[in-house]
Amino acid sequence: MTDRPAIAREQVERTLGPKIAKRLSAFDDGTLYVSAGGWAEFLAWLVDFAVYLLGTATGFVVFAVVTRNSVLPDSAALLALLGLLIGVPVLYGLFFGNGRVLGAAFTGTRLVRIKDGGRIGAAACWAMVVRTLLFPLLFVAMVLAGSGGVGSVRRVSIDDEATRRLRSG
Repeated sequence: MTDRPAIAREQVERTLGPKIAKRLSAFDDGTLYVSAGGWAEFLAWLVDFAVYLLGTATGFVVFAVVTRNSVLPDSAALLALLGLLIGVPVLYGLFFGNGRVLGAAFTGTRLVRIKDGGRIGAAACWAMVVRTLLFPLLFVAMVLAGSGGVGSVRRVSIDDEATRRLRSG
């Protein structure tokens, strides 16, 4: 079996440059794409995480103002606040169906399915929960455990513009 990205890399290097050629890869169905750079992925995550923190802080303030004069049981307040921690990324993820929210738009990347490069669609809410809540925990666990990868990759961030140029040329 031939390694399509390796064969195409030489041609891509001539037309799009060596930096883009280094990031050339293929989806599971064989379609070529250009992966996002590490800094672009990190910056996209950082922007999304900042939006999550801002949304959560706003929710906490609204919750405090609305419940300041009411006698709310501690368990109900705790459940409402935990719901807010999960609800904010789910709400933000509703805008993530095409793989682009603020972080991706800012960095020119897009989150797509590794299977075929398609939209992540309805799984976007879950993907945003993973990006904002579970990814930091996974990163800490990997550092503490000293291991590289856990599980299989189902989504990948692509360089939207470079991938578009790759497919048009």
